[in-house]
Amino acid sequence: MPDLRPILLVDDDANDVDLALMALAEHNLANPVIVLRDGVQALDYLYQRGAYLTPSHSLPVVMLLDLKMPKLNGLDVLRQIKQDATLRALPVVMLTSSREERDLIDSYHLGVNAYVVKPVSFQEFVTAIKNLGVFWAVINEPPPVARPTP
Repeated sequence: MPDLRPILLVDDDANDVDLALMALAEHNLANPVIVLRDGVQALDYLYQRGAYLTPSHSLPVVMLLDLKMPKLNGLDVLRQIKQDATLRALPVVMLTSSREERDLIDSYHLGVNAYVVKPVSFQEFVTAIKNLGVFWAVINEPPPVARPTP
C-alpha cells in the first residue's frame, strides 16, 4: 500500500482543531493529519524550512486553511501557494467562520478550490469536516507529488 499523503489543517483555534481531528477520526480516514497553527508554519512546512527542514515528509493531499490567523493570514498563504508553480496544484479549502463577501471573492480570485464556512452547530461542523476529508483524501484524484523550490 503506498504512503498516504497527509491532510494539512492550518487553524489557530484550538477548539476548531480538536473538533476537526475528532470528525476526521470518526470517519477512520487513514491519512495522517498535520496540524499547524499559523500561516508562517504552513509555508515552512510546504517549503521544508525551519522546524520542517526534514525532506522526508510528503506534500499534503489537501490543505484545510483558516482565513483569520496570526502572523500570516489564510489569504496570504493562499496567494503564495497559487503563485508557486510546484504548489499551485495543491488543493486548498478555505475553512473559516467568515461570511464576508470580500473574503469569499478574494479567496476565489486567488485560486481557492473550495470555501467552507464553519457551521455553528457541533454536528454540522463534524459533518462538514467528515465530508471534506472523504472527498479530498478518498474520492478526489490528487495531482502527482512535486517538490517546491524554496
